[in-house]
Amino acid sequence: MEWLNYHHLHYFWMAAREGSVSRASALLRLAQPTVSAQIRQLEGSLGTKLFQRQGRSLVLTDTGRLVYQFADEIFGIGRELIETVHGRQAGRSRPLAVGVANAVPKLIVSRLLRPLLLGPDPIRVVCREDNTEHLLAQLATHSLDVVIADVVAPPHVRVKVFSHTLGESSIAFFAPTDVAARIRRRFPSSLDGAPMVLPPSNTMLRRTLDQWFDARAIHPRIIGEFEDPALMKAVGADAGAIFPAPAAIARDVSRIYGVRQAGRTDEVVERYFAISVERRIRHPGVAALTSAAREDVFATD
Repeated sequence: MEWLNYHHLHYFWMAAREGSVSRASALLRLAQPTVSAQIRQLEGSLGTKLFQRQGRSLVLTDTGRLVYQFADEIFGIGRELIETVHGRQAGRSRPLAVGVANAVPKLIVSRLLRPLLLGPDPIRVVCREDNTEHLLAQLATHSLDVVIADVVAPPHVRVKVFSHTLGESSIAFFAPTDVAARIRRRFPSSLDGAPMVLPPSNTMLRRTLDQWFDARAIHPRIIGEFEDPALMKAVGADAGAIFPAPAAIARDVSRIYGVRQAGRTDEVVERYFAISVERRIRHPGVAALTSAAREDVFATD
């Protein structure tokens, strides 16, 4: 089995980050020939060049950029490890690493995290956003403590995880005040032909909305599709278009985007889950998150 020399990797990472071997050498308090020799040894062990010369400058090769990305993550995790250990020694709880699926509205996430950030014993939260499957892979390697998603963990993912229901919300439709007033009079038939922005067709919410539209012979004029729910709301509000959002955050949506609720249907429901490697939740941060969901975010919808 081949072993990676992390000293060599660290010297390479410093040189790539600083943009030169000389600056890296100064920070490391080592002679420049020493650092250069260590980087050459790393290149030899990997069997490829990591830097190439362009004039008087060193630039990363394609492989060098890939190795730098891995090194950046490796040493970033190292920093988190030190911070976590020091935090425990000082009596503080460790950070909560939360993965957020792209399709989950950011206002829902904000409400879920609020008690963790503002409680009597605040928990430092580290959030990462990606598609659900990528986040589950990070959950398997313990890079994340929990994933907030709008679907349960798919069965084909080879990760032993458990989906804990956070809650559900019916869907409301929002628009600028004048548009909302017009749509509200004959809702939902007034949605037919109305300008609308929606999530893309590969999302659970979009598939459910399309079924609801088809059952009522409603054909909105779709002017845009947005993977990011926050961007969808911002564009919809600016363009005078209608957009869907969970009724559970209706007040926040109206306040932040300057829109009004045009209608609501209890026949379209969006569900949210906390996915973790724990069958029974023991992590205090995850427990606080699920408690916030039950007692606040989805309590009155």
